[in-house]
Amino acid sequence: MQRTGTTRRGALTATGAIALGAVLAGCGDGSGRPEQSGRDGAPTAAEQVAAARVEKKIRAGAARSSMELLGHYEQVIGAHPATAAALSPLRDIVRAHAGALVPGGKPLAPPRSRATGARAAVEELAAAERRTSDAHLAALLEAPPELARLLASTAAAGAAHAYLLTELAKETSS
Repeated sequence: MQRTGTTRRGALTATGAIALGAVLAGCGDGSGRPEQSGRDGAPTAAEQVAAARVEKKIRAGAARSSMELLGHYEQVIGAHPATAAALSPLRDIVRAHAGALVPGGKPLAPPRSRATGARAAVEELAAAERRTSDAHLAALLEAPPELARLLASTAAAGAAHAYLLTELAKETSS
């Protein structure tokens, strides 16, 4: 009899990822403002412009990886319709995260898939979730507090999705 459902190890992994996201989201003073360094304590115009540029660059990179991930979901669902019931809820969450990063964005075409069966396609999708989650975690080191909270949340969700997709791949026939 094949074991299905959540294992203790998997639950602890997902819980740890979510806890990491919560801890990282709590970093910062919560003001959403860059450090104050002007004479009166307010950021200078040059500092505001520099901070806006950094945020725009980080947001664009995160949006690009999220939109590519969304495209990957679309590709797998289109190529393997039997996976649609399991993948659609995760895809919808990825769409919401991508929309938070870039409202009105369209899915980007992912790199060409080498997967030949549904199982391999879901495994590739799990790997894409991990890469996107890792990219969001790396980006939050430089992000302003509000964007860092968003990136931490999406990274935690991505880690949980990667786990769920890995388990789904084990149950999917090729």
